Amino acid sequence: MEHLREELFNLAKSVGFWEAGFLNMEQLRYYPEVRKICEQNTCRNYGKTWACPPAVGTLHDCQCRIEQYNTMLLFSGKYDLEDSFDFEGMTEGLHAFKKTVDVFAEKIDERLTDYLLLSNEGCGRCETCTYPSSPCRYPSRLYHSIEGYGFVVSELAKHAGIRYINGADTVTYFGALLFRQ
Repeated sequence: MEHLREELFNLAKSVGFWEAGFLNMEQLRYYPEVRKICEQNTCRNYGKTWACPPAVGTLHDCQCRIEQYNTMLLFSGKYDLEDSFDFEGMTEGLHAFKKTVDVFAEKIDERLTDYLLLSNEGCGRCETCTYPSSPCRYPSRLYHSIEGYGFVVSELAKHAGIRYINGADTVTYFGALLFRQ
């Protein structure tokens, strides 16, 4: 079993994630306050994508989905910016991170048949999401928002032993792989 953890950790690093670390499932906390931030539509994805609330279900639904697994690998991508106001660089980093998640998913598919992959900030795969009028066009590549599950990502990073902030003029994005071992 330890071999699978090591293999997936190494896989995460090999596809280009900046850092990765495991959490004890008992460390996971689900915060209604985070979901309230989603409802305030701060990131402009609430109610607009299958990857975010309310489409991902209630906080209880998300917790039940997570509890089907016994291992979480948190991973991050760090991207350099010209300065702290480099919105274009942040957007480019976000797209690069999502592409790395896609590559990771392809590699995971070769090793696991049952897992849950969470990413960040909606989906962005389609120019206009079909939510809520039609099913997702790419359900096998739909990765729910890690924040949409009510997680405080900085807390997850601390428990996983990885950095949440990686220095001035950088942006860091996070995702998680949940699986059974």
